[in-house]
Amino acid sequence: MDRLPGFRDFFPDPVPHPDLGRMEERNHIFNTWRQVTRRYGFKEYDGPPLETLDLYKAKSGDEIVHQLYHFTDKGNREVAMRPEMTPTLARMIAAHQRGYKKPMKWFSIPQLFRYERQQKGRLREHFQLNADIIGESDHSADAELIALLIDVLRALGMTHEDFVIRLSSRDAWQAFFKERCHDEAKAYEFYQAVDKLERETPEASTEKLSKIGISYEEVMQFIQAAEPTGDLQAILDQMKARGLDEYIKIDYGVIRGLAYYTGVVFEAFDRKGEFRAIAGGGRYDHLIKLISGGKVDQPSLGFGMGVVLADMLRDKGLFPKATPAVDLYFQISDESLREESITLIQKLRDMGIAVEWPLVQAGGNKQFKAALELGAGHVALLTEAGTVELKNLATRENEQLSADAFLERFRA
Repeated sequence: MDRLPGFRDFFPDPVPHPDLGRMEERNHIFNTWRQVTRRYGFKEYDGPPLETLDLYKAKSGDEIVHQLYHFTDKGNREVAMRPEMTPTLARMIAAHQRGYKKPMKWFSIPQLFRYERQQKGRLREHFQLNADIIGESDHSADAELIALLIDVLRALGMTHEDFVIRLSSRDAWQAFFKERCHDEAKAYEFYQAVDKLERETPEASTEKLSKIGISYEEVMQFIQAAEPTGDLQAILDQMKARGLDEYIKIDYGVIRGLAYYTGVVFEAFDRKGEFRAIAGGGRYDHLIKLISGGKVDQPSLGFGMGVVLADMLRDKGLFPKATPAVDLYFQISDESLREESITLIQKLRDMGIAVEWPLVQAGGNKQFKAALELGAGHVALLTEAGTVELKNLATRENEQLSADAFLERFRA
């Protein structure tokens, strides 16, 4: 029996095949995400993986339904596996934002599900870092969020030679659109056309834009000019003050196709252009008001970083090598000393030392081989005299210690 298409297994090291998912890689990414976001003062939250279908329809419209894992539950409710975290966040904020001081800096690492065609960098399930700032309209919040994104990637071993943050503005595009088209009903169609410029031929884009009454040449000239608006310049100035300006460039080719974005938007890309966007986000100042039915209105912005990141780290060889499973292997060669050995093993574990031992009687060679396979740094053996033989597997040095001295060695 095999797993479902587009879903993954994560195996402990050493994995028997290089194509299998490594739990150590996932933990490395998660640990880095948590370390850096907390350094920026973000607090972790989570929500249910199952939500009402109406929550996603309220944000994205009925067209989102065909992309979801959705069904009618036993309570006759229309529900869906969460395809993204932002609607859940908006629901939580709308219900309880009065209990928190603003701005609220929250992050989450949800598992997300979308029923769509799987391809490289896009699966039917994936884990994602979501970082959001709620309740701050000043562009210092945008700069803070972008700096967090940069520092997450730097903490994972990337430099400005590896990635770039492409910074844009929906407000700039909205002004561009209104100067050339007075039919607001075509705005969404226009944003979708601009969002797909890099993925479609010039001929296809020209045809789409001409139906809206806007020329392809005008759009390309606007992108190539890359003149920063006032809000973008404020962000650029702050990034320069942080010493992070080499990671940023103005690029109006980024527009973010999702309709709920309202202002500054950005995406992180590898500079070689070999992968899909590593991360993307921006301002969504009206979403909480929409989700709450107009009862709560808070300026908001955030970004998501998902499955492409692991592909890029693997390609660049930036994942750490497999770490040893244990610090010490405690051998038992004399079964009459098993209980005394267990006492020492438990004391070591109480000190935080990772210890493995033979659960059942086994030969000395088999136990030593197990210690090597686990990557243990030391092997210990309790003797009839009550002393402990300690072998350093790296240096091959042997020591004879009293039980107390042995425990003190590892306590130190």
